[in-house]
Amino acid sequence: SPRCGGGGGGGMAVWTRACKTGLLELLLRERWVRVSAELSGEALSLTAEPGGGEAAVLNGAEAGGLGISIRGGRENRMPVLISRIFPGLAAERSGALRLGDAILAVNGVDLRDATHDQAVQALKRAGREVILEVKFMREVTPYIKKPSLVSDLPWEGATPQSPSLSGSEDSGSPQHQGPRDRKVIPLKMCFAARNLSMPDLENRLIELHSPDSRNTLILRCKDTATAHSWFTALHANITALLPQVLAELNAMLGTGGAAAGGREVKHIAWLAEQARLDGGRQQWRPVLMAVTEKDLLLYDGMPWTRDAWASPCHSYPLVATRLVHSGSGRRSPALGSELTFATRTGSRQGVEMHVFRVETHRDLSSWTRVLVQGCHAAAELIKEVSVGCTLGGQEVQLSIHYEGGFTICREEPGGSVLFRYPYERLKMSADDGIRTLYLDFGGPEGELALDLHSCPKPIVFVLHTFLSAKVTRMGLLA
Repeated sequence: SPRCGGGGGGGMAVWTRACKTGLLELLLRERWVRVSAELSGEALSLTAEPGGGEAAVLNGAEAGGLGISIRGGRENRMPVLISRIFPGLAAERSGALRLGDAILAVNGVDLRDATHDQAVQALKRAGREVILEVKFMREVTPYIKKPSLVSDLPWEGATPQSPSLSGSEDSGSPQHQGPRDRKVIPLKMCFAARNLSMPDLENRLIELHSPDSRNTLILRCKDTATAHSWFTALHANITALLPQVLAELNAMLGTGGAAAGGREVKHIAWLAEQARLDGGRQQWRPVLMAVTEKDLLLYDGMPWTRDAWASPCHSYPLVATRLVHSGSGRRSPALGSELTFATRTGSRQGVEMHVFRVETHRDLSSWTRVLVQGCHAAAELIKEVSVGCTLGGQEVQLSIHYEGGFTICREEPGGSVLFRYPYERLKMSADDGIRTLYLDFGGPEGELALDLHSCPKPIVFVLHTFLSAKVTRMGLLA
């Protein structure tokens, strides 16, 4: 497909943005509508296809009639229009008709110039299997109930509220342009996914979720190869906009420079998180993950404002988090293998685990690198953690320093040092998962049992991150 210009600049990675056009189908109010799709670097435009009539086949029409009411006709200077569809009868069961469709022909009999009565008689004589040629007529929609229009596609809440995030003309909600039935959807911080909210047994659907995650657009392609091509292009263009989003976010949050206190946003993108339902069932749901210098943050929608940014669904310190799996998951016959990774975080409640799914191998590599390097960088940034605890009946403080190792001293101000050991002296570490941390440095004091008065997992995970970061650094310096 043709290529748009590269994205990014100023030291950012340069991405090639795909330009693409083609005919797709859009799921609109439980009906597939043919649309002409046009993908640019910043937006996806969907325009209803004018085309000729569509053939709708109605079976079993004799039992209760077709189940439609019509309006119009030649004497009314209007086409013959479907004004009502009755529940439970042939027209509704077919799923192929909608209010506002003009009936062009019945079983090959042309009704374009028919009177109302001629149309009624033709429909009555149609028989058990009826083939209607229909076409949606936008210009007569004021006379009937509101129809299904592409331009009426719900896609609210996409507008960035922060002035610093609304610099480009297409950064807000989709636009209606001119008299054509058209919708323009800005791609910035949308989530392109497959087989997430709707089963895709034929492997030819694409999902586009809005930045606030409240609306989902479903597109159907003619075959698997076309779906893969369109998805790849959509995903690439959304990814190409991420450096711009990061720059805008950090500008809004004022996180540039040394005074930022470890709050600079390093990476942000949508992925899917595994949610466990009642009865042990599992499903994937969209989640937005952001990684700063010190934290891993999860949101259910794009935080365009400072207030929204300050209220994540979950916040985990990187120094107490680690990546425990990255690769292909269970194999599905239609979809191939899922690409997943998992994180574990030591918290006061114990170990919290999350399983995430990404859409491409490149995404998996990117998140793996961001999390591993982020955890190690956080260790170097934080340098030291300390925790009050009890050892042999006396109150002490355990400090673990990224460079210096372990120090245990009496709790009082200026308390004397009881033990000090470098990392290489640590022979064994363990915990009971409740409140006790065990450390053995091979010294005469034997194994130290430290009562932390709370779950030891946070300090255990920090220790592992420090060790992992030091080993990695040794490998880089070797």
